Amino acid sequence: MNVRIEVVAIDCLMVRLFDAIDEANMPWMLAASLRLREGFGEHLIDLVPSYTTLMVHYDLMELDPRKAREVIAQALTDLSPDAARGGKQHVLPVWYDLSVGPELTLLSRRSGLPVEEVIRRHSQREYQVFALGFAPGFAFMGLVEEVLAAPRIKTPRKRVAAGSVGIAERQTAAYPLESPGGWNILGRTPAKLFDRDLDGYSLMQPGDTVRFEPVEHAEFIRLGGDDTALEALA
Repeated sequence: MNVRIEVVAIDCLMVRLFDAIDEANMPWMLAASLRLREGFGEHLIDLVPSYTTLMVHYDLMELDPRKAREVIAQALTDLSPDAARGGKQHVLPVWYDLSVGPELTLLSRRSGLPVEEVIRRHSQREYQVFALGFAPGFAFMGLVEEVLAAPRIKTPRKRVAAGSVGIAERQTAAYPLESPGGWNILGRTPAKLFDRDLDGYSLMQPGDTVRFEPVEHAEFIRLGGDDTALEALA
């Protein structure tokens, strides 16, 4: 770990801990996040974790930039990951079907695997939540097996249904709300990913882990899923 501090704004610093995305980074990121929250205390306005960085937005009326750097340096002294302090574990039911997951066949052709094997491999893995972004409750997760990795589709869709589960490169995610998007869509979850009543409005937070569990159509509907074909939304 090679810690660097970069200026984002007059009251905002970026703490860069790593250079490459790796699931092994997350225990260190969580430990650093906790230490920084404790170090800045009431002077912290926001702390935004990402794959390799933590953005610290602090109260400039209480701390000058020099003091803020001192707080960061002190907080990260003798940093070590805490194996006992992990995130939440989530199991998201997913209906994998061509009507709601049209890129299943594309991923099958690219990988040389049958559709059923694409589904099995995507759902057998536990994914790390690295960051939230793009839309409220949109969790960037990884890492997907290399054989399933695929670039975003050439022409993004104008409408992607809420709950749509997709892959982009070695990341996977579920759309919390209907929105435009260019990820390869495999299926749909009925889980409510964005909720104003939740702390942070998102079901998932950086540091959490997620596993997708295949369910049949009847169970998907019972759980409140919307089976409107994805292409019907275009």
